[in-house]
Amino acid sequence: MTVVGPTQLRSRFAARLSELYGREVPAYTTLVEVSQEVNAQVLARLGDAAGRLGTLERVTAERHGAIRVGTAAELEQTGRIFGAAGMYPVGFYDLREARPAIPVISTAFRPVAPEELAVNPFRVFTSMLVIDDRRFFDERTESELREFLGARTLFPAELLELADRMELQGSLPPAAADRFLDLATASFALSAEPVDRAWYARLEEISSVAADIGGVTSTHINHLTPRVLDIDALYERMGRLGIEMIDRIQGPPRTPEGVPDVLLRQTSFRALAEPRRFRDADGSVSEGALRVRFGEVEQRGVALTPEGRRRYDELGLDGLPGTDEALHAEGLAYYVRNSAGDLTPIVYEDFLPKSAAGIFASNLTGEGRSDSRWQAAARDAHWMRSVLGRELHDPYALYAIQAEGPER
Repeated sequence: MTVVGPTQLRSRFAARLSELYGREVPAYTTLVEVSQEVNAQVLARLGDAAGRLGTLERVTAERHGAIRVGTAAELEQTGRIFGAAGMYPVGFYDLREARPAIPVISTAFRPVAPEELAVNPFRVFTSMLVIDDRRFFDERTESELREFLGARTLFPAELLELADRMELQGSLPPAAADRFLDLATASFALSAEPVDRAWYARLEEISSVAADIGGVTSTHINHLTPRVLDIDALYERMGRLGIEMIDRIQGPPRTPEGVPDVLLRQTSFRALAEPRRFRDADGSVSEGALRVRFGEVEQRGVALTPEGRRRYDELGLDGLPGTDEALHAEGLAYYVRNSAGDLTPIVYEDFLPKSAAGIFASNLTGEGRSDSRWQAAARDAHWMRSVLGRELHDPYALYAIQAEGPER
């Protein structure tokens, strides 16, 4: 009997979620279509050079998503679900230190092996609410959040059992894989259950992200992101189609023709008002709308080494040379050199906290509030590793291993 392994499951999972999000947020479908048009034009203009950071097939299929959970237990369960699809936690991001501060810590679940990334580099940026951080939540609100979050179930037991079975055995029979995909996709769909209006509003005063996590009884895909080869062209074209974009592209500025792109550039269309049902204090249910979900798009460049990242963070692009050869020679970016002596750049597969916070902030309904007089609740990579119960990969270590191996 043919079985389904993690790679195939991941590809099907990404496609399922893309179909779901396209139904829920129609402007996302427009974003994907424009991305594909721009990519085709870049390919026509540059030829083979357009694929220096990944084949067009890979780029076309590429997606990263974002979800938000409320507790350590929910984060651990999320890790099991993505682990079944060959996606593992990479990096630790603390968006509480961003401006404006957002009360979450995050990691990204993604493939880690070069061959798996080449087949389908599905990534899900996953954030967890830090409800005991007194800069955001007083004792009463923390207690109420614990009660609210503790009473909900994000993922059915059957889904978690299938996920554990996949990780243990390395494959699932087709019927079991189909069931996994049905349950997992449904777990990330927008719920039709009414939202407690007063509770959501209380959390929204603190942070729109906190309300999106702790003010509803489910999680959902917050955004899904295609990859484009020319984000500036896409930004302009989306505007011409009448879709309101955020005010700028996050990340490094555009590089001149022939100068290597580095790290990650991101932008999005603004969060749209989506119809939601609300439960009021008297128990009645009424119609309303929330603005929490948006359509993000990304352009990826070469991964920088720690020294390259230090220079970029201190000096911007002015701190980096303008050729692949110089970046490689000075140990500032990761490359693979083939037998002919040519350099192949290693794609930056991860995220930038400042850019992520910028995207979040550009789509928030308010600035929220925090009290800097309080000390931050302690959270770090070690804490997240212990909660997940699995290795939390260091992205730099992964790039270094990739640079030492054969050309991808």
